Amino acid sequence: MRFDTISFLTDYGLRDEFVGVVKSVMWSIAPAVRIVDVTHDVTAHNTRAGGLALARSARYLNPGVVVAVVDPGVGSTRRAVAVEVGDGESILVGPDNGLLAPAVALVGGATAAVDITDSPYRLEAPGPTFDGRDLFGPVGAHLCAGAALDEVGTPIDVSKLMPAVVPVSERDGDTLRCEVLWVDRFGNAQLNVDPDELEHAHYSMQIGDRRRPGVVATHFEALGSGEVGLITDSNGMVALVMNRAPAAADLGISEGSEVHLTPSSRPGVDTAVSLSPRREP
Repeated sequence: MRFDTISFLTDYGLRDEFVGVVKSVMWSIAPAVRIVDVTHDVTAHNTRAGGLALARSARYLNPGVVVAVVDPGVGSTRRAVAVEVGDGESILVGPDNGLLAPAVALVGGATAAVDITDSPYRLEAPGPTFDGRDLFGPVGAHLCAGAALDEVGTPIDVSKLMPAVVPVSERDGDTLRCEVLWVDRFGNAQLNVDPDELEHAHYSMQIGDRRRPGVVATHFEALGSGEVGLITDSNGMVALVMNRAPAAADLGISEGSEVHLTPSSRPGVDTAVSLSPRREP
């Protein structure tokens, strides 16, 4: 075998048979391969969330084949690809819709790519809407079993691969305008902010028309009850967290929410209030 590991990521969930069927197809082609389930709980059709999950995982995945499927364009004219990185150390297989791009960029870029839409390893199928089973899984397994990249598809220019669309934070005077990239199961909300962008100890956080204080911290236990912290998370990004509580729920934020961070000279602040004229008795 050329590779002994397939890392498998989808938005299929585990309620239906989709994940089990794809894994069985891959094992039927490459019986000795190990399949690592990265996640199958990406929000349905959310290619950005899938791409970010893959990027967060990429540097820790065992070298081999990655099969990633978040594919709202399945059955359409969208292209299917296999992308080599690290001069053949690993190959990513999936739709060319931006899903693979963040991980490819994180590990140094593509060194080769092929269009596998009409791969000779595509399985015959009664319908065109399950390329995980019929195309991506089989191609990934055949690559593990020893097929060369140019045997599974037609070479394409790596510069023509679909790029990812990932928001970047922006400065507006002293205020850092940022966005929630991801909320994990603990309610920690990852921002598109590098820790080096935080130059102060305390911040006023504006979310919609509400303000909350936030303090830069190194770990969860450093925070008091109800206090919101800005910590460097396990992926090296800034996250809004609370100690043993879901910060995202408390703050009313989710993936895509906009957050404004403004330096504050003190930890207290700033909940918006409305003042009315005083009534005389």
